[in-house]
Amino acid sequence: MANLRCLTKHFICACQLLFLLQAEVFCSQYKVGDLDAWGIPTSANPQVYAKWSKNHSFKLGDSLLFLYPPSQDSVIQVTEQSYNSCDLKDPILYMNNGNSLFNITKPGEYFFTSGEPGHCEKKQKLYIAVLSGNGSAALAPSYGPSALPDTASSPSYTTVFGNIPQPPSSSPSLGFPLFVTAVVASATWGIINAMI
Repeated sequence: MANLRCLTKHFICACQLLFLLQAEVFCSQYKVGDLDAWGIPTSANPQVYAKWSKNHSFKLGDSLLFLYPPSQDSVIQVTEQSYNSCDLKDPILYMNNGNSLFNITKPGEYFFTSGEPGHCEKKQKLYIAVLSGNGSAALAPSYGPSALPDTASSPSYTTVFGNIPQPPSSSPSLGFPLFVTAVVASATWGIINAMI
């Protein structure tokens, strides 16, 4: 009977390990603006960043890649008020290396703009909403991506960085949630222990 109990425990531990290995977390890296990169929007596509963010769903673990010539631009994360008024003073985060990566570590609304004077007023700014753990998203304010009319996509242009493939339009979702796996495995373990 002791051997059966030991064998059962090893089997359950092996199953739990397999479930944990199977539960993969998929995160994506998004190049802000896709082929348009990070810069002052053209007159032909003044809402490039608002349109871009409207067409993506961001989640925890994803990251935003801002590509731009470092001698000509920068990226700052700002508050909603600073975003609306294009106030560049006291940013939350300042990045200026031309290859700036922002990792999304918590749900909520994020506001970015260029750190260069005058660029924000020319619509070089980005608003994104990141889903919370329960799957709900923050509502987009009236100036955010949802306020844009649905228009045909603007053509993509080659940037100084060359042709960069666009990320997939939708990110893969989690397969079997880790929490559910842990609960099922623990319940199974309890039932088997009660039977033995």
